[in-house]
Amino acid sequence: MKLPKELLRLAEERIAPYDTEGLVIGAGNENGEIMIVGEAPGEKEAVEGKPFIGRAGKELDKQLDYLGLTRNDVYITSAVRSRPYKWVKTTKKGTGGKRKANRKPNQKEILAHAPILDYQIEQMKPRWIIALGSVAYERLTGRKDKMTEIVGKPIETPIKKLKDQTGSAYTYTDEKFTVIPLYHPAAVFYNPVIKEDIYTALDQLKGHLMK
Repeated sequence: MKLPKELLRLAEERIAPYDTEGLVIGAGNENGEIMIVGEAPGEKEAVEGKPFIGRAGKELDKQLDYLGLTRNDVYITSAVRSRPYKWVKTTKKGTGGKRKANRKPNQKEILAHAPILDYQIEQMKPRWIIALGSVAYERLTGRKDKMTEIVGKPIETPIKKLKDQTGSAYTYTDEKFTVIPLYHPAAVFYNPVIKEDIYTALDQLKGHLMK
């Protein structure tokens, strides 16, 4: 999806003070009915400028295949478009004893890129918005529900958006959207026991998408 130059300039300007790198706009079928919103790019995504192409991306592809979908059927984007990182110690040779590691984006970083997601939702008007993880879910709905209690359950809700692109106050859309929260694909790597819950949620989602 092509973004206005001014919107890109504003996003890059507002994210500049924070420890982030790269810029990933999104990819997929912007004329389709399904938008997938993730958290933020990882290292591989930040380098190549494409969403979900690393290890979590392979898991997402498996889940899409289970749903009978491909990347050509959905539009994939995220709450933050640059990779948030932190410096950590490493013993790997040639690194100087430290490396960049992924981290959860903070609220200021989410705010910095909020106008991009607002614009994409407004342009696409998806029938379904799949929120991958709590960061995406809270950014979209403004709610802090426990993922274990809501995963796979569709929620009819207005979407949180900025009142003004250059401001910091949020409001909500007049229009309601159907948001379906799912665990982030990477969650299964850190907590393998939730795999059964993930596929139970996907079964629920499959039923909704077929309506």
